[in-house]
Amino acid sequence: MTPARARTVHLVVATAAWVALVFQFVLVLQGSAVLVEEDPPGLATRIYRFFAYFTVQSNLLVAVSSTALARDPALDRAGWRVVRLAGLVGITVTGLVHFFLLRPLLDLDGADWLADKLLHMVVPVLAVAAWAWCGPRPRIIAREAAYALCWPLAWLTWTLVVGGVDGWVPYPFLDAAVEGWGSVVVVSVGITVLFGALFVLAAWVDRRLPPAPRYVGGHGVSIPRQQRTEDL
Repeated sequence: MTPARARTVHLVVATAAWVALVFQFVLVLQGSAVLVEEDPPGLATRIYRFFAYFTVQSNLLVAVSSTALARDPALDRAGWRVVRLAGLVGITVTGLVHFFLLRPLLDLDGADWLADKLLHMVVPVLAVAAWAWCGPRPRIIAREAAYALCWPLAWLTWTLVVGGVDGWVPYPFLDAAVEGWGSVVVVSVGITVLFGALFVLAAWVDRRLPPAPRYVGGHGVSIPRQQRTEDL
């Protein structure tokens, strides 16, 4: 995989993510209801709730990191590694949770259905496929993985605390008032374990797939395999 081809692949992912986010945001501004009341709340509340969704945050991380990679497919900075890894694992969880937990609850059509499929299916598949194909790798080490895990844990804590105060949570399986705290705790632990397993899986794949992109700066220099000694 050359840098030129990698740029194209990352650009496709970035475009899909930005289109999905903007499309859904426009629907939210128009009062469209997705996992919310049929009578939508005020504009400020709708905007807050839009950004409160883990789906939106994970798509945003993918959009930002893929945009950066479309400019430099061999990008490698400590802070950027955290963003990239958090986006990759987050979007994977988004796709899995949607397919197994949320999809059976949804009855969408038209624009709502299209936005839902873009955010929960198209972007996750594209993002994971692009990482497996184009990298960049090796990039995953224990420190960045630990930092990346802070985001979903902070999101879960914030969601449960705020939900306990105002009664609204972005996903029905986190609604303690309906499901009970026992169920919410079990689901929360399960999702946390899923995150941990996916971080380990990503690190394992990162070590075993060939370095990518194969050439840095157009000079035919392979990414050193010795870098893998720092991996998880």
